[in-house]
Amino acid sequence: MMNFRVGQGWDRHPLQKGRRCILGGVHFEESPVGPLGHSDGDAMVHALIDALLGAAGLGDIGEHFPDTDSRYSGVDSLDLLTVAWKTVTEKGFTFGNADCTIICEQPKISPRKSAMREKMATVLGIDSELINIKATRGEGLGPEGRGECVTALATVLLSTGKIS
Repeated sequence: MMNFRVGQGWDRHPLQKGRRCILGGVHFEESPVGPLGHSDGDAMVHALIDALLGAAGLGDIGEHFPDTDSRYSGVDSLDLLTVAWKTVTEKGFTFGNADCTIICEQPKISPRKSAMREKMATVLGIDSELINIKATRGEGLGPEGRGECVTALATVLLSTGKIS
């Protein structure tokens, strides 16, 4: 019997001038601001990790990679995704698909969506077509609309078992 599990992830990081902007594992060199965080601040990858862990019933990113642990200071979030995915697959889960949304005024996400999908898919060992990335703006509303932060959301489908 095939079992399906859905997980959701949400992450937000303030944006800071002069900080490297990494989202979905891709460096946006042209961005004058970047997400501030204990790691590299990659809100998109963090949301994906939370969605994966949630679908597998394995808690959240803070439990696995606490921001109080100096080992994760400045770490590449794709490395965290590697560890989280290994933990999920060890529980017998396989990847179905992911639907992700990034909300920010800058940087402009659309031209780099394919690169982001490729980076995350490579870490997960899946076809990049199984990850969808959407981008939207705050339209002047809220902290995203004022350019103060980047917010990312992810929903994933995992499965276990065999089709009967």
